[in-house]
Amino acid sequence: MQAPSLGGVTVPRGNGETVVRLRQGASLNDFADKIDANPASLVTVLFHLGEMATATQSLDEATFGVLGEELGYKIEMVSAEEEDRELLGSFDIDLDAELEAESDEDLAPRPPVVTVMGHVDHGKTKLLDAVRSTDVVAGEAGGITQHIGAYQVRTEHEGVDRAITFIDTPGHEAFTAMRARGAQVTDIAILVVAADDGVMPQTIEALNHAQAANVPIVVAVNKVDKEGANPAKIRQQLTEYNLVAEEYGGDTMFVDVSAKQRMGIDDLLSAVLLTADAALDLRANPDKDARGVAVEANLDRGRGAVATVLVQSGTLHVGDAIVAGTAHGRVRAMFDEHGNAVTAAEPARPVQVLGLSSVPSAGDTFLVAPDERTARQIAEKREAAERAALLAKRRKRISLEDFTKALEQGKVETLNLVIKGDVSGAVEALEDSLLKIDVGDEVQLRVIHRGVGAITQNDVNLATVDNAVIIGFNVKFGERVEDLADREGVEVKFYSVIYQAIEDVEAALKGMLKPEYEEVQLGTAEIRQVFRSSKFGNIAGSIIRSGTIRRNSKARVLRNGTVIGDNLTIESLRREKDDVTEVREGFECGIGLGAYNDITEGDIIETFEMREKPRV
Repeated sequence: MQAPSLGGVTVPRGNGETVVRLRQGASLNDFADKIDANPASLVTVLFHLGEMATATQSLDEATFGVLGEELGYKIEMVSAEEEDRELLGSFDIDLDAELEAESDEDLAPRPPVVTVMGHVDHGKTKLLDAVRSTDVVAGEAGGITQHIGAYQVRTEHEGVDRAITFIDTPGHEAFTAMRARGAQVTDIAILVVAADDGVMPQTIEALNHAQAANVPIVVAVNKVDKEGANPAKIRQQLTEYNLVAEEYGGDTMFVDVSAKQRMGIDDLLSAVLLTADAALDLRANPDKDARGVAVEANLDRGRGAVATVLVQSGTLHVGDAIVAGTAHGRVRAMFDEHGNAVTAAEPARPVQVLGLSSVPSAGDTFLVAPDERTARQIAEKREAAERAALLAKRRKRISLEDFTKALEQGKVETLNLVIKGDVSGAVEALEDSLLKIDVGDEVQLRVIHRGVGAITQNDVNLATVDNAVIIGFNVKFGERVEDLADREGVEVKFYSVIYQAIEDVEAALKGMLKPEYEEVQLGTAEIRQVFRSSKFGNIAGSIIRSGTIRRNSKARVLRNGTVIGDNLTIESLRREKDDVTEVREGFECGIGLGAYNDITEGDIIETFEMREKPRV
């Protein structure tokens, strides 16, 4: 129905229950389209509600909430994933319906996708080389001519020739970066631990990332041929992190290997396949349009945008029109890990794809579109939505201050923390102290990662994925990390005293965290002579002894070191006959303290301001 609204404009009204779904970063134009209104009318209504915005300006959820309440609509902001589903739905592409329509007869077994993770120098790269060299297809170690970021090896398992896909990432950083983009690519993680070195900080970090993603883990105990190797100690150490070896009654497979001597590689591949068969249902439908993930991509001077994609379901063919994130194009050519041209890629098959218009990001999902025009339209709409969401508001994750508010809205029941410190002892002490905080059953604290050293991009990625707050204890940001944290809206708190961190987290859990303020002295002036004025009261003829005296700043009067007048304001400030805003050290001036007249020669006027105290 049409009804006059604020400002005398006519706007279609809702009944208070009408739901309008808007994407993140939508504008008044988008809202107007949904309710069949004139955007200019909505601008007027919003103006009368005290908000100024143009019809094309991206607005945040709170502003739409106020406008919706006034007009009788319930505003629902859809997430990026929902928005993308709706976008694809407008092109008659329904990924969920596709999956539901698949019966058991449609699904065929597919190879497991494996990521190798672990501490630096524990032999990840050597192990991958050893795995490649045992590949019955590749033959010798030099068989792979081209690094494409992912490859498949074949091995005989229980008399059957089986394939395993390895994603050759730079470790858990890329793993988490892809998780941050919503891409669950990895089926199984191989955790490499050196038998002569033991469990190290990055080992634990990799382990935390794999467990956070609910990925089964196979532990490769490497360098067992070295002097001082103690594989039993590794098994014992990892029991502390819920990885209990099968021989100890647990369900995690541990395999002793030597990447250098090529020992135990077949056993490791068998362990991966056994874990996959026991814990996972790895099947996909090869007889449909391909869906998958871009593992990595780069711009090649000769070939243009080159993306390594991993097909997750369906079969990708040369000539297919595809869209990956905001990139689109037609598959001109595909190559396998040996540089050989391939015409089709089935589920869990990684291939290099040529023909995209731009470079997609690692972790972008790709799909085959009905035609190239549709692919271009999907990519363009995604790009516009991304830009609008960025303009509307930087994505702000949970902060300690608004934790209670989020809790009341039912959005959060666990406060996730990432703790980084200068030494492991301090990190452990801080974690133990934080986990002892008890504020009842309604809310709990969870430390999803702890580590030693500067705050890295990896920490920010993990905090982004799991909506966590990062606590830095005697450490700072690594290189270029601050920008990433700012861009992602991840809150990072720095402390140098453990109890301050404990107090803050406890206060956040209780919903009582308030900013702390401290008094900062701006300047002092000594009164040399008092001038009487019927209009302005007593004027203090003064000389500035330190700092700067500013008009409108807070002040107090001291006599012989004792405060005789507090909570005053510098209401007038004159140099010679001129009104001025500030006077610096060494200069003379006239100071008026408003109605406060109890001043005499020799008194000291001290000015100050209250500043929020940084928590360091």
